[in-house]
Amino acid sequence: MPARACAPGRGQHNDQVSALEIDVTDLVVRMDGVALRRGTAALLQAVDWRVELDERWVVLGPNGAGKTTLLRLAGAELHPTAGTVHVLGERLGRTDVFELRPRIGFSSAALAGRVPADERVSDLVVSAGYAVLGRWREDYATLDTDRAAALLDVMGVGALGGRRFGTLSEGERKRVLIARALMTDPELLLLDEPAAGLDLGGREDLLARLALLAADPAAPAIVLVTHHVEEIPPGFTHAMLLRDGGVVAQGLLDTVLTEANLTATFGGGYELRRDAGRFAARRR
Repeated sequence: MPARACAPGRGQHNDQVSALEIDVTDLVVRMDGVALRRGTAALLQAVDWRVELDERWVVLGPNGAGKTTLLRLAGAELHPTAGTVHVLGERLGRTDVFELRPRIGFSSAALAGRVPADERVSDLVVSAGYAVLGRWREDYATLDTDRAAALLDVMGVGALGGRRFGTLSEGERKRVLIARALMTDPELLLLDEPAAGLDLGGREDLLARLALLAADPAAPAIVLVTHHVEEIPPGFTHAMLLRDGGVVAQGLLDTVLTEANLTATFGGGYELRRDAGRFAARRR
């Protein structure tokens, strides 16, 4: 990872503490009995979840399962209707989310839609230090601009720093937004369907870069949302499967990602294969 520029450092993880003894300050995300409703619709219900500092999670489920809602709660963008959410030791509803959000890296299609088409790529990345879209009169140190350039290189789009965001391809935009999400050296990285809409080459290159990130001990805790097991990068450690706003299964990836759980999550029957750390599924 390039040298830190804008954000406070992360805490130390104590591997000797059992899951039952972990305090909220030792967890990146903690949800207890979480539900979120919009009118009569239950977007999430009865969700309990723990994410630790060195974990890499994938959240799987069909459309409407509640995956993006879960991610937005973890990103301090939503508040639960019931239950409690702690993010980076802070309880939502009892903390200033504007101070909390810069500690969280977030990349999503919704964010891409809010970026001005004429925004320069290098400005889009470096402005994450102020948690704003659009560079105005902010003053950035050389360390910040150098880090932004280095992160673009890490994501394979270093040559695009002078381009306008509106001229980029879908795959280029996703990579730039992940670079922006990493800009503040976040303690939690949230990726909402980062491989969606990419062609085969673009998807494989992106997943290879995410696998390198997952293997980096200096990288933050990662939560990645996807519809497809083929989009799980090697090196991810945990999984949560959602259906109709509820948790079907969660835990270690190798334990949770089974044919039976895929069937319970997506319906139908599935054959699941794994080769060289990558998964593939098809209907029986």
